[in-house]
This record gives sequence, C-alpha cells and structure tokens, in this order.
Amino acid sequence: MTSPRCFSTSVPLHGGPDAAGVPVFDFSTNSNACGPCPEALHAVQAADATRYPDPAYTALREALGAFHGVAPGRIVLAASASEFIHRITALAAQQGAVQVAVPQYSYGDYAQAAQVRGLEVLRGGGAAAGLQWACEPSSPLGLEDPALGAWRPGDAAAARRVLDCAYVPLRLDPEGAWTGAPQPYLPSASWQLWTPNKALGLTGVRAAYAIAPPDGEEQALGLTALAPSWPVGAHGVALLQAWTQATVQQWLVRSLRTLGAWKARQQALCTDLGWALHAGSLANYFCAQPVSVKLQSDLAALRASGIKLRDATSFGLPGTVRLGVLAPAAQDALQAAWQALPGRTIPHRVSNGSGETS
Repeated sequence: MTSPRCFSTSVPLHGGPDAAGVPVFDFSTNSNACGPCPEALHAVQAADATRYPDPAYTALREALGAFHGVAPGRIVLAASASEFIHRITALAAQQGAVQVAVPQYSYGDYAQAAQVRGLEVLRGGGAAAGLQWACEPSSPLGLEDPALGAWRPGDAAAARRVLDCAYVPLRLDPEGAWTGAPQPYLPSASWQLWTPNKALGLTGVRAAYAIAPPDGEEQALGLTALAPSWPVGAHGVALLQAWTQATVQQWLVRSLRTLGAWKARQQALCTDLGWALHAGSLANYFCAQPVSVKLQSDLAALRASGIKLRDATSFGLPGTVRLGVLAPAAQDALQAAWQALPGRTIPHRVSNGSGETS
C-alpha cells in the first residue's frame, strides 16, 4: 500500500527505444515480432494527414462497435492506452474515488496515474473504493489475472473495473488463443481497454479505444468530455479501422503460430543459458532470472551491443527480465552476446543416457 500523498516525479519506465536510439534486437517490448501487418501498415501509410479526422469518430466507432457486437455509444477513443489510464483515473477521482486497486505485478501507469492524483494504491487487487484494474493476460508474467475470478456479472462495482486487453490478441495458449474476434470469456460487465498496435506490430502508432459496460454509456460520455479534441489522429484512425478488417485478423491468427514456435525456441535457449524461467506465460513474452551477480551492468553491456531486455524491477520483480518473443536470428544474437560478457560460463549439461541432457 502506498501513501496517497506519495507523488512520483520520475519518467515512467517503458520498453523500446531510449536515449541510445533504436536497439538492433529489442526484447524489451511485447510488440508482435512477425509484424508489421502489411495491410495495416499500408492503411497507415495511405492515411490522409492533410485533414482533421471526424471529431466524433462516427464511422470508426461504428466499425469498432460492429467488431465487438456493441453499440457505438459504448466506444471511447483514446490517444493511447496510457492516456486512457490517466483519463479514467481522473474521472474516478472527480467522482470521489479514494483508492485504486492494481495487480501485484503490473504496468506502472496504473499506479502512477493514481499517485499523481493523490489516490491510495492497493497492490494485489481487492475491492478498492474507487477504481480496479486487471490485465489479461498479465504483464510482465503473462498469467491469467486472478482478479477476474472475483469480477462477477451484475456486481455493482463493475462500472469501476477496467480490464486491460492489450495482450488478449497475443495469447498463444490453445485454450485462449485469439481467433480473429473478441473472446467470449472476457467479462463484459467491466470496461475493456484495447490497444491493437502491439498485435499488429505498429507500436509507434498511438491509438486505443475502450468499451464501456452495457449500462455505461453515460460514463462513456463523461470520459469523452474529459478528452481534448481529436485525441486520435489520421494515422491512428487508419490503424483502428484496419484492425476491424477480416484480412488483418487472418494475418494476426497466422502470426500466432509462428510466435508460438519462436517462443518455444527462445525459452529453450534461455534454459540453456542457465536462466530460471517463470512458468505459465500464455502470451508472446515471458520472464526469466538470468544467472548474474551484476545484472544491471550486464543489461547495460547488452544494450551497448544493440540488445535490449526489459528489467522487471519496476514491475516488482528485481533480478528478473521480461523478454518479448523475437525471431531466431535475434535469439541467437542474445545468446552470443550473453556468453561474450566477461566472466560468463556456459552451464554444463550432462547426458541422462536417453540422448537427452540435463
């Protein structure tokens, strides 16, 4: 639990490019490494940037509503997921919220948005007297969020709950794998926040949308009123329109098969390096604990060689890194760079007599 008077002045930590520029091999983000989706990229490149979008986003909200099978009035456009996180937190504070519940390990913007507004942060979920967050699957571990088991339809608290669906389209497990349409297991009584740019491999295009609960159109109007004019530009509109197209969804579904094979190879490579894997990830990323007594300097050395991993300390997991799944060439570069670090040794693997090693 953090003090409601504890304000953060530091820049939130994120993966991706940094002051050193664009990494050659970037394991620090969860963007779809099979991307960019060609059709979505073409739509973004063809966007007419000489004109304002429709300020009401009429056609876009209709397309997104049809894609999800909901009324367009339940769709709220956002400049990005992070922008929506701050906006809905501001609305919750405006309506008298005093607490925000966030997962034990989670995206830092949930807590940061609460702290800068003087709200108390409850880690590990719980029935906060305000706003409740869940992420499916969770980040950084890629697990099913335990909070969802307590989110029952018809609960009076549903309007104060937000499910971050950023990684739903990137689930790789057979039971929950994305099929090209929203999954029926998602709790419809809560808010849903969607950011397709990760799934389409176009994270540089900042655009997102949220879906209000069935009885939440009035709250959707309140959130829209809090937004500046045109929160989503022409390129973001093009991305979100492309997201609803069947051919784009077919590309995404095909890419998941490739990501699944790459993930198995990357996890095996990490195991060969002697890293301890956090089990159970359902998505295109996972966490591991490298064998290192000076992890920060090792990560800095990797970054200097063009390879970036996501230090999970800010998630509450010191000594751990989160790795987005990348192609085999990037994996091999990581292996070579790690083994080239000073004092690095390769774990000795002994045959068990069956052709396998241990």
